[in-house]
Parts: sequence; structure tokens; C-alpha cells
Amino acid sequence: MYQRTISPTEPTPTADRRRFTRKALLAASALGVVTALLAPVRAGAAPAPAAPTAATPLAANGQLSVCGRQLCNASGQAVALNGMSTHGTQWYAQCVTDGSLNALATDWRADVLRVSTYVQEGGYETDPAGFTARAQKFIDAAHARGMYAVIDWHMLTPGDPNANLARAKTFFTAMAKKYKDHPGVLYEIANEPSGVSWSAIKSYSEQIIPVIRAQDPDAVVLVGTRAWSSFGVSEGSNESEVVNNPVRASNIMYTFHFYAASHREAYLSALDRASDKLPVFVTEFGTQNYAGEGANDFAMSQRYLDLMKRKKISWTNWNYSDDHRSGAVFKTGTCNGSTWAGTGVLKEAGVWIRDRIRQ
Repeated sequence: MYQRTISPTEPTPTADRRRFTRKALLAASALGVVTALLAPVRAGAAPAPAAPTAATPLAANGQLSVCGRQLCNASGQAVALNGMSTHGTQWYAQCVTDGSLNALATDWRADVLRVSTYVQEGGYETDPAGFTARAQKFIDAAHARGMYAVIDWHMLTPGDPNANLARAKTFFTAMAKKYKDHPGVLYEIANEPSGVSWSAIKSYSEQIIPVIRAQDPDAVVLVGTRAWSSFGVSEGSNESEVVNNPVRASNIMYTFHFYAASHREAYLSALDRASDKLPVFVTEFGTQNYAGEGANDFAMSQRYLDLMKRKKISWTNWNYSDDHRSGAVFKTGTCNGSTWAGTGVLKEAGVWIRDRIRQ
């Protein structure tokens, strides 16, 4: 959630060819199945079929992979996904509906939905099976609309991901088993590590990634960085600790989080430097302070977005809910209604970020 103080030339094995083919077919089929789902939903009415005017992000790009420092599509072209993150689904599941996801896919034109499953704070640890099923429901709904899904293991407190190692193994085994043949998932294995060394985060990552790879060897894995995924900046370090001691795994990216009103030049510079040497995905950011509250700093936010656009860095904004804080895109009470599209239901930050995604 919020920071509290953020060889291609080798032949492919037969099994991998079958897996890739199935993933490619599923990606292509997203364009077809999405037809009946994307029309705006009226209260009490079923969605009306409407032919899409262009391929969905998932159908157009297929299986993603990391090539060099970039996220690339099935054709090997660098791509940058732009989209939104849910809030904690233990609190705001009512904001992730057919209507809201139709709006995100068609009105906002988002590429990706980050599905945030909190571990503590009334989340996964209270009902592992229930929260696994809930996350899968939202992931499936994103896929049905042609969007990618980031499976976010939203560990926050405690900040050491190793404290939830056993739970993470159970969760990601279930997720990787379900989505091993689907091209539309990325696995984010640790949201915002804090108060813990990079070596401990690296050790955790090197235990969780094989769990995912045992089921799904193809999907991109996103690795959280130290100090609330700030490459250590919030705890007096920098990206060099990752550059000099990277996780021993392929097809991974490192995450970076920022809140523009609080995270100024040092953070922007760290993102710039890190993305010159490492593959980076900004899985969470806001235009407000580190708590997702207060006034929006759109000028500083735009500087980040300009950098990310220039370097083709993917991002998801926090958050797609009607929480009372300024960082939630919807006006309070919106998730109890049936209107999702347009700007009338959005807070100032929502209007701003919707426009950036649409661009």
C-alpha cells in the first residue's frame, strides 16, 4: 500500500512449445471473448455485445518476457503497460466489479490491473482459500477484458517478506498452477519490504521464484526492493546494492514505488539510474504524499511519467477504489453505485491519471 515514512537462439523444449502455443491461443481468444463483456453495464441489464475496434492489450502482445532491461511482447518488441492497482480486497472488493472493469478496459483504456492481496491487516492470513479465490476471480475478470494482471502479494507489515515465506509458497503455488498456461499474468512476490536487508529480500526471492517456475516457467516475476520498494533510498541506500548483488533468476524485473509529493529528486534520480542497469516495473505510485493523502503534485508526477515513457517503464497507479484519501481515484460512495465511466465519478487524481492512461 503506502510507504509509512515505497539464449533466444537455443531450441525450445517440446513441453515449452506446447505451453507457449496454448498461451498464445488464449491471448488471441481474449479478443473474441471480450466482445460480450466490454459494453457498459446498466443497472439490472446484461452487457450488450459490441465489436471491439482494436485488439486488446493481451491479444495484441501475448506472452510477455524480459529482454535486456525491457518488458517485451511475444514478438520481442519493448512494451510499457499502464494501468491501475486495486486497493486491499478485504476492504474494497465492491470496487472491482463487471462495471468498474468494463470502464477500466474501455473508457480508461488500461493495459493492466494489479490485484492486491494483503497478507495481514484482515487479509490472506485470515482466510487463505477465500482470498486466493477472490484474487483469481478478479484476475479472470481482467483477462476476460483483455487486460494483463499483476498478482500482488501485498506484504506490508511485517516488512520482512521472510516472515510470510510459508504463506507465500502456498499462495504462489496455487496461482502458478492455475495460470501456468495463461499469458496474462505477472507475479509480484513482495510488495514493499522494509526494515530488512537486501540480502534477506534476495534470499526470499530465490526461494519463491522456483516455486512459481515449477508450475509456470514462462511468466515475468516482479521482485520488491528494499525500503518500501525504493531501491533502498528511503533507508539511506541506493540501487547499487541490487546492481552489485542481483537475484539469481532470469525473466525478472525489480519494483519501484513513489509518491510524488513526498519523493523528490533523490527518488527520481534513483529510478533513472536503476533503469539504466536493471529491468524495472513501477507497480505502485501516487500523486500525493507517501500516505496517499493530501494535495496532488501533478508537476512532479509528470516528471516521473515523462521519464517512464521515455524509458518504456511499465506502471500501475494506486488505487482503483473510493477510499476517502485523495489517492483513491473514485469519489467516496462511487463503489456503492452503478456509474463508473467518465470523469464525473472521479476525484482530481482520478481525472488526471485516467487522462494519462488514455494517452
